[in-house]
Amino acid sequence: MKQSKQMTQENQTLVTELILLGFSDLSLPWQHFLFSLFLILYTLTLLGNMIIFVILTVDPGLHTPMYFFLRNLSVVEICFISTTVPKMLVNLLIENRSISILGCATQMYFFIFFGVNECLFLAAMAYDRYVAICNPLHYTMVMTKEKCVTLAGVLWVIGMVFSAGRTSFIFTVPLCRTNVINHFFCDIQPVLRLACIDTFINGQVTLLSGVLLVLLPFLLIVISYIYILSSIRKISSSEGREKAFSTCTAHLTSVTLFYGTALLTYLKPRSGYSAERERLFALFYAVIMPMLNPMIYSLRNKEVKKALRRRIWGKMVLFCEGLCSSTNVFFNSRSRTLY
Repeated sequence: MKQSKQMTQENQTLVTELILLGFSDLSLPWQHFLFSLFLILYTLTLLGNMIIFVILTVDPGLHTPMYFFLRNLSVVEICFISTTVPKMLVNLLIENRSISILGCATQMYFFIFFGVNECLFLAAMAYDRYVAICNPLHYTMVMTKEKCVTLAGVLWVIGMVFSAGRTSFIFTVPLCRTNVINHFFCDIQPVLRLACIDTFINGQVTLLSGVLLVLLPFLLIVISYIYILSSIRKISSSEGREKAFSTCTAHLTSVTLFYGTALLTYLKPRSGYSAERERLFALFYAVIMPMLNPMIYSLRNKEVKKALRRRIWGKMVLFCEGLCSSTNVFFNSRSRTLY
């Protein structure tokens, strides 16, 4: 009996390096195709969110609380997609898909950090719309610049503290079952499946933390929109109702897409696990969603579209004027030389 116990302990060698399986089950042409596709999506995401951030920063007409939170959301999206995609792109090109325990923990920390902050900033934006539509007379007093900056700072700190606690709690579990993660990044559940011990408590903590920092912001968003819709219904003119609701459509679209995939991924029963489905959902909220947000807020938001037109058209006019001026100077100097 003692001998068998010793043999079991010897067989359970602790993992010191992990391998991200990712899309290695696909053929090389498919992996190269996915590399090109994800590189294009990553580039579009960075450009789109940077453009939104710059436009919201330089345009004085967009220096309002809603666009202040949207600016923070653009930063979150850039960092969120940069946590997972660069490593995934490298793994699609090389055979060595290994990642150190520290590297895996770091990736998980930032993934949780920016994921939680996305939930929190979407909730902050919902609260901003609630105050603007339900209490318009008190909006400037409630949503002052100082209060918005303080709220944003608190949300960043909450995300930082929560992700540090959650990541350290996960990596206190000894990993020895295998060193292969059947995913394209170090997500919570795929890492916990490598544990030598029963992870029931960790699973319950994951579920509880999901309820606290995914469902509670979602609940705040739902309550905000219940009051918003109630206030919009009381507006007498159809034009006024449409104008009030149009300020919420972009935010509602983002909330629906983000929470839809996040809830399906993290709050599903463990018995319904499917590696392929988990990867598909993860691709949507980790790669596609950060790219869609700038499109949603630029295409569905009239003020952002106007600002984009003003800035882009203004730059084009200045460029054309400068080009015409340089051309005139050149031809005038040529004519003086000839005559």
